[in-house]
Amino acid sequence: MTDADVDTVLFDLDDTLCRYERSVDEVLSLAFDHAEVDPVFDADDYVASYDDYAERADSIDDLRRRCFADLAADRGLAADDGRAVADAYTETRDQTAVEPLPGATAAVDALAADHRLAIVTNGAPEMQTAKLGTLPFADRFEHVVHAGYEAPAKPSPEPFHRVLDLLDARADRAVHVGNSLSSDVRGAHAAGLRSVWLADGSTPEPTPTYAVERLDELVEPPWW
Repeated sequence: MTDADVDTVLFDLDDTLCRYERSVDEVLSLAFDHAEVDPVFDADDYVASYDDYAERADSIDDLRRRCFADLAADRGLAADDGRAVADAYTETRDQTAVEPLPGATAAVDALAADHRLAIVTNGAPEMQTAKLGTLPFADRFEHVVHAGYEAPAKPSPEPFHRVLDLLDARADRAVHVGNSLSSDVRGAHAAGLRSVWLADGSTPEPTPTYAVERLDELVEPPWW
């Protein structure tokens, strides 16, 4: 692939460009403590359920209350206990307490010189806007599509098509960079884009077009 092949680079946000300073596990544990509720579900349960509620919720707080109420009820607790944990989680989680992943700033700054950049994220607009606003490269992105809210959640091809339409860009000249095989790689391929997977050491399925261990590899040969 040569530089002339690609004029548009799309990015996922969470665990691709940035990560929380406190993990979901840490915040959820604090939320159970503050709500004085037994910890009957964990971060994996929450993350696995997230997309099921994204298109029905009015906000991230509403999503979490719906999700935690159902998770609690499924495990023999009152739904109100789950909502109490969700409220405590909201009070504990600081959406601006994020940091760029290694190599993210260098990659975004370098790519912005010659490419159109945008973000396709499965996340609530108010939450993702707060995160992005704290990052040093926020102004490099022309558009942000909040999949699950403005379009169906990834891996649906629709959020990718939406941002390409906003950019007046072509799928065959675009790549999407993300850490999730199921959402980012599968979704990019469904939309006709090439994919770049931020590898975590697992066996990739589906197989991404490219894989990198750090984002600053994106601007070094032989990636282009």
